[in-house]
Amino acid sequence: MQELIEKAKVLQEALPYIRRFHGRTFVIKYGGSAMTEPELQESFMRDVVLLKYVGINPIIVHGGGPQIDETLRGLGIAPRKVEGLRITDDRTMEVVEMVLGGRINQQIVSMIVRHGGRAIGLSGIDDGLLLAEKLQPVQTKSGPVDTGRVGEVREVRPAVLQALVTAGFIPVIAPIASDRDGKSLNINADTAAGEIAAALRAEKFVLMTDTAGVCDRDGKLIQSLTAADIKRLRDAEVITGGMIPKVECALGALAGGVGKVHVIDGRARHAVLLEIFTDQGIGTEISRERA
Repeated sequence: MQELIEKAKVLQEALPYIRRFHGRTFVIKYGGSAMTEPELQESFMRDVVLLKYVGINPIIVHGGGPQIDETLRGLGIAPRKVEGLRITDDRTMEVVEMVLGGRINQQIVSMIVRHGGRAIGLSGIDDGLLLAEKLQPVQTKSGPVDTGRVGEVREVRPAVLQALVTAGFIPVIAPIASDRDGKSLNINADTAAGEIAAALRAEKFVLMTDTAGVCDRDGKLIQSLTAADIKRLRDAEVITGGMIPKVECALGALAGGVGKVHVIDGRARHAVLLEIFTDQGIGTEISRERA
């Protein structure tokens, strides 16, 4: 009986959040261990379907770097990166489109459908969702490096997403864009998700990572941050390495009109639900200013 009472308490704690976010849009960047470990995959898909059934509109933007690397190696192509960006020649771009826009995208759609949701897979090319320009050469100690078919998003046209959400679907987006000549470009998944969240003025933008969130100098999770806090922590070199582009992506989304950004640990089961529907949360919540 006590176990049942505890479950009822969890539902009661979630109720105010369900009421507050009913009809709102959440953009979720899905990646890391949550994409590769079967138990976490199943947990995430069930949670996404639950969000839809309680009246929230989830939109998923997924990565797939490890899967691309694996496929490239299987074809005898050595993956190459510079400053964290994949050097994407024409052959590599074919693999990116095959893995992201094909295999991974359809796997996610299939799992959502299997758990009772309605999902549609697409990429940034569909209906001109993401328009991008080729990234300028990256400056390194050895000189400029051309990253090939890597793009920067210049425009988001979210009408297709709004139509799918209204029709009851969960859009699942591969981060591939096209330029003005119709040539496909590889886009960083965090960046693509942030740009889409801003274009939709989403209530929340959730970044799933393989870390607890943003941590202080002692490695302790910081549960709440503002844009000013992030600048201070960057200047003090507390936020470093791979977390820098993630918080920059978060700040860009907030500046574009997103309500709040959440950096959460995708290695935890039900991470999205625990962050959104509990009073304490499990990750780092980032807002424009202190409430």
